[in-house]
Amino acid sequence: MQRFSNTVIGFLNLFTLLASIPIIGAGLWMARSTTTCENFFQTPLLVIGFVVLVISLAGFIGACFHVAWALWVYLVIMLLIIATLFGLTIFGFVVTGQGGGVEVPGRVYKEYRLGDYSPWLRNKIKDPHYWSTIRSCIMGSNTCSKLAYWNNLDYMQRDMNPIQSGCCKPPTACNYYNMETTMVMTQDPDCYRWNSAPTLLCYECDSCKAGVLENIRRDWHKISVLSVVMLVFLIGIYSIGCCAFRNTRRSETDYPYGENRMTKIKPRWDYHWWRWWHDKKEQLF
Repeated sequence: MQRFSNTVIGFLNLFTLLASIPIIGAGLWMARSTTTCENFFQTPLLVIGFVVLVISLAGFIGACFHVAWALWVYLVIMLLIIATLFGLTIFGFVVTGQGGGVEVPGRVYKEYRLGDYSPWLRNKIKDPHYWSTIRSCIMGSNTCSKLAYWNNLDYMQRDMNPIQSGCCKPPTACNYYNMETTMVMTQDPDCYRWNSAPTLLCYECDSCKAGVLENIRRDWHKISVLSVVMLVFLIGIYSIGCCAFRNTRRSETDYPYGENRMTKIKPRWDYHWWRWWHDKKEQLF
């Protein structure tokens, strides 16, 4: 039974090794994405994924080779991982609960407003250093170049992703007497930030920042759902790991429950009684 329990936890840790791959993959996917350009929460995902990978390896070794201290370290760190992942999951659902696009009459695409998103995301995206990095990423991805050949009918009938809607054109409500210079007063501030130059466009518009946040919101929500599945899986493995740790401790003693283990310096009182009774039986029989 003892070997069976450790075999089970060994296999479960092997599955945990495999389960850490989606977390690592999600972080790498976000790092390599050429359309979202978000990079401020992929690092925690990568860290958690690699830690789960390494700690699961320790648990696998501890369970299969009956190394109690390795299992103890595994359980402690796994508990910290579960708590961290739980916190990130709750934070992710709270942050992604706000936002979403606004329907544009007569258009297929939606437009996005910066004020609709959570304060934490807005403060992050408004940071000049961070936005400079995002802006360079969007320009390097050639996202807006795909719209260069659209005509008026395309704008009426075709959809856009959030970044294209926010960064590659002015807000639909803008009215211009002359598309190059003249603008009607009392309209969205983004209408004044728009410039038809390929290196400018609406990259400094609030709508562009909102489009980036919408991509982040969608991706983060998907990852939060994945994190819930991972939490359930990790909690189950942690529970079985506790049983494996107890079994491993028992295997290190001759006593049934691993509590009356004798030490060389100071044996327990019941050891002397057991020894006396054992000697008496040998004398009698």
